[in-house]
Amino acid sequence: MSTLPEPTAEPFRATGVIPAMVTPLTEDGELMEQALRDLLDYVIGGGVHAVFVLGSSGEIFGLSDEQKRRVIEITVEHTAGRVPIYAGASEITTRDCIKTVHMVQEVGGVAAFSVLTPYFLTPNQRELVTHFKDVAAESDLPVLLYNNPGKTMVPISLAATLELAQVPNIVGIKDSSGNLSITADFIRETPDEFTVLVGKDTLIYPALAMGADGAIAGTANVAPALVSQIYNAFVAGDHERSLALQNRLTPFRHLVDRATFPVVLKEGARLAGVDVGYCLAPAREVPDALRSELTSVIADITNP
Repeated sequence: MSTLPEPTAEPFRATGVIPAMVTPLTEDGELMEQALRDLLDYVIGGGVHAVFVLGSSGEIFGLSDEQKRRVIEITVEHTAGRVPIYAGASEITTRDCIKTVHMVQEVGGVAAFSVLTPYFLTPNQRELVTHFKDVAAESDLPVLLYNNPGKTMVPISLAATLELAQVPNIVGIKDSSGNLSITADFIRETPDEFTVLVGKDTLIYPALAMGADGAIAGTANVAPALVSQIYNAFVAGDHERSLALQNRLTPFRHLVDRATFPVVLKEGARLAGVDVGYCLAPAREVPDALRSELTSVIADITNP
């Protein structure tokens, strides 16, 4: 079963709360470099234990190669060692995942990769295992598998995960299935040193209670202090406070699903005081019926 060590920068260990950071973009889809720096300062100042860029919340699927490189360059330069940096290498094909891995390694300064199952394609489990092994072989850095069947329609089975856990630099999994039975299987069946992170922000507390090591959380773009304190309170043994904070966060996470992803995360960050611009079209609008509710919820979760 996974354990809950205090997060530390050295040696690498995927624990704690890691925001799945949005990528600040202009309405025309250009990178807002200063906004990325501002967001990094905001989440790190909120006490997160690492940062994760170029994930699905970061719209990796729509960024140019040049933009991806620049996101890594700015993140490494501006984070300046304050927390570890994780980078997504989640492309549709093995070839393109490897290309992103090579780019990130050329820039340097990243602690680990996260690799999502392919999307649009629907590979079988044997093809998935080969895919992850081939990507992991291109780097000496730790690799986190990323299970998000709700978005990709491609789950990672427990059997495939157990096989992949034998690869020396495949060190953990982010499970965004939203199914605690699946999360529990990953925690119970994988080796003790294999990290399990939850990717469903409504389930951080129960996942920790089952032995998960932390969370990669999109809501930490908006309320980094609150989300981090769910983990910190749990590790400190104050489970009552951890659960109370989880219940305070949950209404915001429910709102995220009421608009095109990740529109609500970007609007929430703006309401919290960090203007991160727009999502790539066609993801654009926060419905009017949602806006006032979102404003009220953001005021609550960002108020200490």
